[in-house]
Amino acid sequence: MLRFRSLGSGSAGNATVVEACSGASVTRVLVDCGLGIRTMERRLGQAGLRTGDIDAIFITHEHGDHMGCARAVALRERIPVWMSHGTWLAHGEADFDGLLHTARHDEPIECGNLRLHPFAVPHDAREPLQLTCTDGASRLGVLTDLGHATALVLAQLAHCQALLLECNHDPDLLAASGYPAFLKRRVGGTHGHLANAQAAEILQTVQHDSLRHVVAAHLSARNNSPAHARAALAGARNCAEEDILVADAMLGTEWLRV
Repeated sequence: MLRFRSLGSGSAGNATVVEACSGASVTRVLVDCGLGIRTMERRLGQAGLRTGDIDAIFITHEHGDHMGCARAVALRERIPVWMSHGTWLAHGEADFDGLLHTARHDEPIECGNLRLHPFAVPHDAREPLQLTCTDGASRLGVLTDLGHATALVLAQLAHCQALLLECNHDPDLLAASGYPAFLKRRVGGTHGHLANAQAAEILQTVQHDSLRHVVAAHLSARNNSPAHARAALAGARNCAEEDILVADAMLGTEWLRV
């Protein structure tokens, strides 16, 4: 059985627990760890977990809202950490005391009952990776930070039964915001973040009958709203807006079975 739970998604911090069970064997991977350590402990507690229940941490890129307390948690609990070499360099070549493993594009990672499949994305980071996670029967796609979808990205998401999909901004709200011009260009650029309509195009391309859950993620608090994101994705999926879930910046989501 494969399930996942966002612990929070947005510019204030991103973290998602992915869990695979096979009989009495349970594997839990934390995808990104972009929260303070006390907040992480509290949110894991709300999910019925402790930091010591995590078997591995995968960091998608070096930005603080994704890296967060990863090193502190890993060192305290002796949890192995995967990230790209570029992410490690951009993070200052931090010492993980033997716990660090290098993740590479298109090289699967075996982690207990889970297989992680990292893939490269266009984002303004050193060597960013997003990923799919599978227990062999079901597949979750995590796509939370990129400026546009390449053919490679679409191919990776084509057979997922669940998607955590970035819906960062509404272009009109971004244009009218108080952001300085350079930041508007960065967010809306080809290596920035996905607008709602771009996320909807991705969903429309990879949509299939076995796709059970679509979760809008990484919404900008200033330049988007759950209503905007739901409307865009519901239109692409041809479903009711309430069928689209939104990962809250502070609450994340409930557990979702894939």
